[in-house]
Amino acid sequence: MALQDSILADNTNSSLTNEQRALVDILAAQLDAGQARWVSAYFEGLSVGRVGAAQSASIQSTSVNSQTARTLTILFGSETGNAGELAKLLAERAGQAGLAPTVIDMADYKIRSLAGEQDLLIVVSTHGEGDPPQPAAGFFEFVEGRKAPKLDQLRFAVLALGDSSYEYFCEAGKRLDRRFEELGASRLADRIDCDIDYEEPFEEWRKSVLGLLHIENVSSSVSTTPVSGSGLNASALKHDKRNPFMATVIDNLPIVGRGSSKETRHIEVSLDGSGLNYEPGDALGVLTCNDSAVVTALLEALEFNAEHQLELKGETTTVKDAFAHRFEITTATPRFLEYWARVTKADELRTLLQEDRSADRAVYLHRHHIIDIVRRFSCRVTPEDFATSLRPLQPRLYSIASSLAAAPDEAHLTVAPVRYDLHDETRTGVCSGLLADRSEPETVLPVYIQTNTHFRLPDDEAPIIMIGAGTGVAPYRAFLQELEAAGKDNQSWLFFGERNFRTDFLYQAEWQGWLKDGTLTRMDVAFSRDGPEKIYVQHRMREQSRDVFDWLESGAHIYVCGDAVNLAPDVEEALIDLVALESRTSREAAEGYVRSLNADHRYHRDVY
Repeated sequence: MALQDSILADNTNSSLTNEQRALVDILAAQLDAGQARWVSAYFEGLSVGRVGAAQSASIQSTSVNSQTARTLTILFGSETGNAGELAKLLAERAGQAGLAPTVIDMADYKIRSLAGEQDLLIVVSTHGEGDPPQPAAGFFEFVEGRKAPKLDQLRFAVLALGDSSYEYFCEAGKRLDRRFEELGASRLADRIDCDIDYEEPFEEWRKSVLGLLHIENVSSSVSTTPVSGSGLNASALKHDKRNPFMATVIDNLPIVGRGSSKETRHIEVSLDGSGLNYEPGDALGVLTCNDSAVVTALLEALEFNAEHQLELKGETTTVKDAFAHRFEITTATPRFLEYWARVTKADELRTLLQEDRSADRAVYLHRHHIIDIVRRFSCRVTPEDFATSLRPLQPRLYSIASSLAAAPDEAHLTVAPVRYDLHDETRTGVCSGLLADRSEPETVLPVYIQTNTHFRLPDDEAPIIMIGAGTGVAPYRAFLQELEAAGKDNQSWLFFGERNFRTDFLYQAEWQGWLKDGTLTRMDVAFSRDGPEKIYVQHRMREQSRDVFDWLESGAHIYVCGDAVNLAPDVEEALIDLVALESRTSREAAEGYVRSLNADHRYHRDVY
């Protein structure tokens, strides 16, 4: 190591740029002693002109074709847009490294192309309880099925996105990683499993994989450009998650009637001067903050000085500010549980961490916030140590309930604040509480646009069937505003569900206006608490099964927005049932029909 340090420290006679030296460091960190000797001999061969001999050794030692640049495909599967965003950033950095990647959404990928791929980088999120993103369902079905090809020629690397508060953390990425290995592919790098704070693990994975591919690319004599971060400067000027726009709240109004058992609000924010554009189906990202009362309670439970100084990623802040703006301080995660079990040595917590207690652990985390665990198992720790157990505070996404064509320079939201009792205290959702309780007109909110290309109006005049309950109706208001402004003739059918007709018919006057002028062709409503039996949107679908099937046969697109746990699976079950009934076919065939809707990009889901 002393000799290596001496060589690397001597830059006086070296032509290496800082970027090239960084690449050498990345490679060196991945080599064992034998590999390091081989690389040393390889570059020695290059220095005296023995390129051919070195390339031959490269083929034998690393199975890399050093005569011709290998193809590189970046494949992503995304539900909310994070995986797609990272895939595009990965492609941008790959281009700066002289590589020529192709970026493809799993929803659009021609699965028969898989057998011809050479280098494949996969960024995929996990949805719900270990499921792949809905748009990627067809890709998973093919890869995990009998028709998947042998992939002996393929090298791959997987970046898995997930949320550790769920039992099946990053399961979609794990499934692909296992399956590609079973099909004979070899790893460019080990899979990385990312929690919701994925930025740093992504950067490490990106540098590792692209560093290796860049070095191989150089050895194949392909023209390259230096690795540089400067190419990101232009994009950094736009407003996004890292550079939000400070939007002013225009209005914040209740849209349920007096006596409603729910609370739902219509919130309008100004995007004037932001340069932000969106399409119906997109979401507004809100960089939220924690309620000051929750911050104070946790500081008191931990006996922390609110003004104690913390160093976080090179910045100095107070513990109070960090709890308010930097960290998730409500939801308890496995990371926090492991930490608190270690510092308190509590047997109950240690037991929950056992491998066979995953189900019990998930239930416990669901029923306890961080403050509940701290209060029950008290322990004195330092703020610096405690901060290591917390995840960064993440933005929240809300479907936009407006169209720019109807409301220029504005974004409208439909928000139902989350409120529930836990351990004899009323708890409120972090961001829904901010929007409902602390965002009166003139309040400023940091926001950005999260695109959702899988939840778009058809490009043509195909019919649309829109299914939503509660705030899940938000994007359909945007759809109809857009259709009205554009003067398009798409037939449109809305299935809307809520609790009570008298108090909870969200945007009732607007739907009736669109029905009157023909922008909305049909509307079926289900108010679950107005009768002796609970009636939901899936019941209305079944009642209208003949017409729903006829619309689908006429090329209709079907949209589902709302609860992922109940609404989405119930609607899909009703859809399969009505297809089987009206087409007089088997359930298996009906399931195939619904899968074909997804493959044809006619089945769109925005569920949470």
